Amino acid sequence: MSLITTELLKFRFQIVLIAGLSLLLGSCDLLSTKVMKTQSGYSLGTSYAIKYEASHDSIDYTDAIEEIFVNMNESMSTYLPNSLISRVNKGDSTIVVDDYFEEVFHEATKIWKTTNGAFDPTVGVLVNAWGFGPGDQIDDLTQEKVDSLLNFVGMNKVEITAKGTVRKDDPNIFLDFNALAKGYTIDLIGRFFDENNVENYLIEIGGEILTNGINTDKGADWAIAIEDPRKEKEQRDYIATVTLRDRAMATSGNYRKYRIDEATGELFVHTINAKTGYPKKSNILSVSVIAPTCTVADAYATAFLAMDIEDVKKTVESIPQVEAYLFIAGKDGQIEEFITPGFQQVLMVDKE
Repeated sequence: MSLITTELLKFRFQIVLIAGLSLLLGSCDLLSTKVMKTQSGYSLGTSYAIKYEASHDSIDYTDAIEEIFVNMNESMSTYLPNSLISRVNKGDSTIVVDDYFEEVFHEATKIWKTTNGAFDPTVGVLVNAWGFGPGDQIDDLTQEKVDSLLNFVGMNKVEITAKGTVRKDDPNIFLDFNALAKGYTIDLIGRFFDENNVENYLIEIGGEILTNGINTDKGADWAIAIEDPRKEKEQRDYIATVTLRDRAMATSGNYRKYRIDEATGELFVHTINAKTGYPKKSNILSVSVIAPTCTVADAYATAFLAMDIEDVKKTVESIPQVEAYLFIAGKDGQIEEFITPGFQQVLMVDKE
């Protein structure tokens, strides 16, 4: 074979090799084409919306997400009679709790200590008594009756034993993790996404939110709107927008769930003061909290509603990576605000 023929064969081989690599790389590009997917529905007593970037269109995490919802309900729903927490609340001391229950219990205890008891999942007996929970309401609550119920309140009166069972000082102690269960569920879905290498996602359940990465549809951080607490439920409007990346945000308000005493016209909000036993009367209309996890954001957003404003300021200043934005009812219907510096940095829109 001549030198010319040999070189020509080499050249042709290189062309075929390069073409083959190009086709292979092109196929890889097609396989790795990412797509933003959405999932929405109703669970945990509220609506949810999830947006995540999948590595290709055939990926569908619907079943896995639904399984997390089912597991959470079976563990901590006070509305399901056979859930772990319902059986514990009925006095079954033989129940061995699952990892979900134990993790939430320890996180709740930590926040109970940090807030000096303002956040207290054992306040459920009072939540029921005042008619705000799944249990029976007590009519004509007297001071004496409230004082007797306070004997069943306090996270120091409950513990998880080495065997994984729940020990209560009194069988009437009622645990209610609803103030952080939504946030924890969101974190569980976030962990699932992380384990499956989903880099960009937003998870929202009942207004509580966890973000990771960016909104690739917009090429920017996730934009989250905050409701105007001055508007009625049917007239929802937004007072501000924040941008989040790799952070969680939860908002709680005193302007949606309340009861009015027919005799006096007095308004009772849904937050129960675990120290006094009575519904908290507060001029804090709403609290938005940003934190590394939605469990923490959810719990502190609830806790701050049950605290005086000055106590909120002191507490939030003592907690690393936690930021808060409070809307406070001022004189003549005016709205006053308290914003931590970290929250101010992500606050993008503020309108009247």
